[in-house]
Amino acid sequence: MKFGIIGAGMIGHFHAKAITAMTGGELHSVFDLRAEAAEKLASEYGAKAYSDMAAFLADPELEIVTVGTPSGAHLDPSLAALNAGKHVICEKPLEVTVERIDQLMAAAKANGKTLAAVLNRRFHPGMEAFKKAADEGRFGKLTSASAYVKWYRDQAYYDSAGWRGTWALDGGGALMNQSIHTIDALIYLAGPVKAVQASMACLAHERIEVEDIAVAIIEFESGARGVIEGSTCTWSKDGHPARVQLCGTEGSVFLADEAFEIWDFMNEKPEDNEIRSTLMKGQSAGLGANDPKAINFYQHQRNFEEVVSAIQEGRETTVSAAEARKPVAVIRAIYESAQNGGKRVEL
Repeated sequence: MKFGIIGAGMIGHFHAKAITAMTGGELHSVFDLRAEAAEKLASEYGAKAYSDMAAFLADPELEIVTVGTPSGAHLDPSLAALNAGKHVICEKPLEVTVERIDQLMAAAKANGKTLAAVLNRRFHPGMEAFKKAADEGRFGKLTSASAYVKWYRDQAYYDSAGWRGTWALDGGGALMNQSIHTIDALIYLAGPVKAVQASMACLAHERIEVEDIAVAIIEFESGARGVIEGSTCTWSKDGHPARVQLCGTEGSVFLADEAFEIWDFMNEKPEDNEIRSTLMKGQSAGLGANDPKAINFYQHQRNFEEVVSAIQEGRETTVSAAEARKPVAVIRAIYESAQNGGKRVEL
C-alpha cells in the first residue's frame, strides 16, 4: 500500500523508517505545513513532498496516511484523510478526549475506512508472552495489576515546542504523553477498568499547564486493584524502565520495558524455561525513559504491517480506534478524579 506521512517532525522520521522497512507498504508522500520540513523528509526517501493538505489528499495513488502531529492536533488531519477516502494510522494518543475519538470513529465508519492507532509497545516478544499467559488464565484470579512510568524530562524539553505541556495540544502531561503506551498495556493485559481515584501535581517544571506526576488507584472490572503512576520528574542517570506488573492467586509477572523482572507461575509450562532464558531483564536502559528519541522503529513497523494485513484481509485491526480509546478514557477519568479532590470516578 502507498503511504503518506502527515507531520515531518521527529515522529514523522520514525514513521518513514518503519514504512521503508515494512512488508506490504512503501512511502509515497509527505505532508507538512512547513514546506522545507516536508521536502527534507521526502527527499531522504524518494517520496513526494506537499505543504498543501488538499493537494496531498487529492493524490489518487495515496491509500493510507500516518499522522504524527502534536497530540491535540490529530483530529483535523485524520478527519480530512478519512473524508478523502484514505485509511488512517494515527500516533498516540489517538486524540486527547474520548469525544474527539468518537468523532473520528464515526467518520471512519461513514467512509468505510480503517482508523487505526500506533500502539507500538504491544509488538515485542515480551508483550506477546505476557498477553498469552493472561489470556490462558495462568494468573488464577487476578488480584493486582499496576503500571509505573517513572521518567524524566528536563525543562528544555517542555520549552522546545509551544504545544508541549498544554492541555489543548498535549492533552495532559506525564500520563497522556509519556505513560499512555504503558497504560494501554495494562488494560490490554488486565482487562477493563471500573473506577479510579487519583492525585496529581506539577512539582519540578515551570511554564506548563499539566501534571509532571500523577498517581491513581485503579479498580478493574475483574475485582483486581492496582496503581497507575506516571511522572516526568523522576531523575535517573540511565532512565527507569516502564513497568507493568500483574499478580494473581496462581502467578506473578513483572515486565520492565521489553524484558521480565519476574516470570513466576504456580503451574509451570514447558515454555516458561525458554521465556526465562531469553526474555529476562538484563542491563539495558529504559526505552525513551530520559530521551524521547531513544526508541526503536521496529515496533512501529510491526504495527503498520498489522494494519495493512487487516485491511487486506477485511478484518478489524488489533490496534483499532476502539482499542486506542480505552487508555484515553482511563486517563481522562484519572484527570477528572485528581481535579476533584480524588473523588471516585467510574468509567
